[in-house]
Amino acid sequence: MEKLTSLIAAPYTPMHPDGSVNPGIIPDMADHLQKEGVAGVFICGTTGEGASLTIDERMLLAEQWVAHAGDRLAVIVHAGHNSVYEARRLAEHAQSIRAHGIAALAPSFFKPTSINSLVAYCAAVAETAPALPFFYYHIPSMTGVNLPMPEFLSTGSKRIPTLSGIKFSASDLMQFHRCAAMESGRYTMLFGSDEMLLGALAIGAEGAVGSTYNYAAPNYLRMMEAFKQGDIETAQRFSDHAVALVEVLLKHGVIRAGKTIMALRGIDCGEVRLPLTPLSAEQKQSLYEEVSALAIFENVDLERPSR
Repeated sequence: MEKLTSLIAAPYTPMHPDGSVNPGIIPDMADHLQKEGVAGVFICGTTGEGASLTIDERMLLAEQWVAHAGDRLAVIVHAGHNSVYEARRLAEHAQSIRAHGIAALAPSFFKPTSINSLVAYCAAVAETAPALPFFYYHIPSMTGVNLPMPEFLSTGSKRIPTLSGIKFSASDLMQFHRCAAMESGRYTMLFGSDEMLLGALAIGAEGAVGSTYNYAAPNYLRMMEAFKQGDIETAQRFSDHAVALVEVLLKHGVIRAGKTIMALRGIDCGEVRLPLTPLSAEQKQSLYEEVSALAIFENVDLERPSR
């Protein structure tokens, strides 16, 4: 697998009204993301409510994404689980269906308390998919595991032959910079905080994974291009658009608001699964009014939610 660059969307898991997974929406999602210009998908992570899904559901989603992404989108399957044995099953399955890569976050109940224990867990997962690049999913705000990532890479590279990089969903840009610079930029460092992407670009980020890339990717692609051309003023303007969007998402609940925005873009991914709760009809209307006024959607047709 070549080094991943550009934008990787973290897709929502589509649900039926009864709360079951609705894989029939995935072909439309894949077509939409290709048209939006993203390079791949990172499935069953935080945005995809992976921790709330069964193993069978996660395998089904992986199969459908690989089938419908084809050669258009790289598919990274998140295989992390509190049970290392379930994580190994998911990783092995991802290789069997020819996904492009796998990732795993740290267990969050019995937590790794040292780099060695975290590396041991990741090595146990990665070894069941020896043909696939492995990415550690660093998201301390959710897992409570906040170990130094440069040390993880230096130790992990000796025990995980397929270690390719990190999905870095944290705000510590100094750590990110150190990781990106290690071994002459050997590792793929995928930045995971959409609203801070411009800052990450300034210290070496070449790729990013995020939820807002599902429905606002062109804004970020224009920002990345402006930065590449040295047009910092234009890049900052697009970054301002992203910050304004994320402020609205935080107000309404990031995942449930994101699913609602997908429906506004014409792709109904259904509602979130418990323990998350959906927006009310009134809240969806309010969200519609707020996002319609954002510059990031200035040239985008949004469908008004039904009452």
